[in-house]
Amino acid sequence: MNKTELHKLQDYLQRTFGNKALKVLPNQGDADRADVSLGERRIATIAVDDEDGDRSFSFEMKIPVDRQTIESYLRLLFDNDKFKVVPRAKKTDSVELNVGSDFLGVVSADDPKGKSYTLQMAILDYDLEEI
Repeated sequence: MNKTELHKLQDYLQRTFGNKALKVLPNQGDADRADVSLGERRIATIAVDDEDGDRSFSFEMKIPVDRQTIESYLRLLFDNDKFKVVPRAKKTDSVELNVGSDFLGVVSADDPKGKSYTLQMAILDYDLEEI
């Protein structure tokens, strides 16, 4: 990822999560990955996805809580009360995460007991266009 992409990803994530403290930094070991930090804490990774000739990015964040507390955990972490966890039709191992009425990504269980989850979200090239 180049500096322009890192900057655009950071702007996008700050707008999406409603928190200006989010930073996107190059991953030291892999040029196709970036680390996302909130303050001093690394909270997520972003990987380049160049399949089918379209450049997009895959955001992945571990959520170390059970299903009942995902929404409150994310609201507290990002200081944003607009997060909503929405059940998925015919799926019991995952939920959707929305910001207001906008779909953000899928939160899937990491283990069968549902003690931790992972937020996965696709970031498309047109998502990074400046508003």
